[in-house]
Amino acid sequence: MAYLQGIAASNGIAIAKAYRLIEPDLSFSRQSVENPDKEIERFRAALEQSKAELAQIRDMARESLGEDKAAIFEAHLLVLSDPELVNPIEDRIKGEKVNAEFALNETAGMFISMFEQMDNEYMKERAADIRDVTKRVLARLLGVQLPNPSMIAEEVIIVAEDLTPSDTAQLNRQFVKGFTTDIGGRTSHSAIMARSMEIPAVVGTRTSTDEINNGDTVVVDGLKGEVHINPTPELIQAYKQVKADYEAQKAEWAKLINEKTVTADGHEIEIGANIGTPMDLKGAIENGAEAVGLYRTEFLYMGRDQMPTEEEQFEAYKAVLEGMEGKPVVVRTLDIGGDKELPYLNLPKEMNPFLGYRAIRLCLDQEGIFRTQLRALLRASSYGNLKIMFPMIATLDEFRKAKGILEEERAKLEEEGATVSGRIEVGIMVEIPSTAVLADQFAKEVDFFSIGTNDLIQYTMAADRMNERVSYLYQPYNPAILRLVKMVIDAAHAEGKWAGMCGEMAGDVMAIPLLVGLGLDEFSMSATSILRARSLMKKLSKSEMEELARKALSLGTVDEVIQSVKNATDL
Repeated sequence: MAYLQGIAASNGIAIAKAYRLIEPDLSFSRQSVENPDKEIERFRAALEQSKAELAQIRDMARESLGEDKAAIFEAHLLVLSDPELVNPIEDRIKGEKVNAEFALNETAGMFISMFEQMDNEYMKERAADIRDVTKRVLARLLGVQLPNPSMIAEEVIIVAEDLTPSDTAQLNRQFVKGFTTDIGGRTSHSAIMARSMEIPAVVGTRTSTDEINNGDTVVVDGLKGEVHINPTPELIQAYKQVKADYEAQKAEWAKLINEKTVTADGHEIEIGANIGTPMDLKGAIENGAEAVGLYRTEFLYMGRDQMPTEEEQFEAYKAVLEGMEGKPVVVRTLDIGGDKELPYLNLPKEMNPFLGYRAIRLCLDQEGIFRTQLRALLRASSYGNLKIMFPMIATLDEFRKAKGILEEERAKLEEEGATVSGRIEVGIMVEIPSTAVLADQFAKEVDFFSIGTNDLIQYTMAADRMNERVSYLYQPYNPAILRLVKMVIDAAHAEGKWAGMCGEMAGDVMAIPLLVGLGLDEFSMSATSILRARSLMKKLSKSEMEELARKALSLGTVDEVIQSVKNATDL
């Protein structure tokens, strides 16, 4: 039995068999073959196996993800049946008497290079299709299995170096009971998705992929950040009890679903949910969300090979607005970049993508993408209580330009006869220190602030939040962070505006007393954190928390702040 320590990223206990979501070794060398006909047979067999696999994936995608996602695999099947690709591979095997792996790679590489150089966007997408199907056939030829999270059909714990947002979007909640990764922190996207999916996760273990084999029994303790490999029957039994106790605690919190969030001394606070897709709305409502405080729209753009249309976006936004039945829905415009990539955009690789061409910077540069999204949002606005916020705003000029484009699209839609709500609040994410420092000026022009602490902390502390080696510097309770948060809240209140927080700090039990004391109006968090937060807030006196916050702002270290919170509460 082995044991790993990582970072507790999503609460709960999971016990299941391991499923390694790790790319296999696809290396090979050029070899001469004695019998080209036999090699062609081997190639055709790999082709047929790949087609059968793709057809199965397509059918599952159609059932669980919808027709548009299934269309990607339909396109891949067409590529594998195209004689324009298949015949040259077989000709090369025969003419050069080479192994199928080499012939496949060389021929596919020629087509990929040719398509990528074309100006036509459709042709560039075909290059990506060829790359994907080539990898699948190559894996079959080499006798190795490509991992496919969408094909999992039994209860498992995912083991991976990391999980991309598109990986996590494919995970079937029915079968994926938890996951553990080598890298990442509490605010990596895999961790955030785990919380929204309500599955336990431990990240940043460094060696999960080295030490866990397919089929090993694994316990993921998302409460303590522990991973146990092939535990003893006694330990499994003990963890079953811990899991039962945690479920009982959740049942207690569930009694607060329909209650308002009010402090012990009668101060009302709004708790919203962070969501990534319309499907997440069910969890938000079931956990008593009073709003959607962050709708991460980038998930509409992921796991596909082209941009979502205006109509597709309109339907997604409309579904969430209608589902919330008049409660506020804060939609963040496209936030791509950093660790969230869209392959079909063909963006250049950057030395430091978190500080690079991303979010509002990309949208203001590629206005066509931005205007399509804003039109869809404006059209959906009449179906509920929409608030729009722009991410990664660093200067007032960026906000003014973004808002100007929004108003231009509003005018065009109204001219076309479309119905657009007249009460859409427009705000910004505060996640760059310069914006927090200049919050008093921003507050004169925005309708609200939503503090994105995941990035604000990493930029303020100069520590990459995806790097587990500097994870100790991800310090939500650092007095420097608390002072920035106070500046933003005070600036909003001075102009009669509201300030919310949608970063992971908002659902952090140790941070909540401090944020109540600092006067935060709205807390938005993973749906699974809502009831626990509401239960805690009901026990806090706002006036006492104000005193706690005043003291914390005068302290010098994180440890001193944590101790002061513990002294003032039952935590």
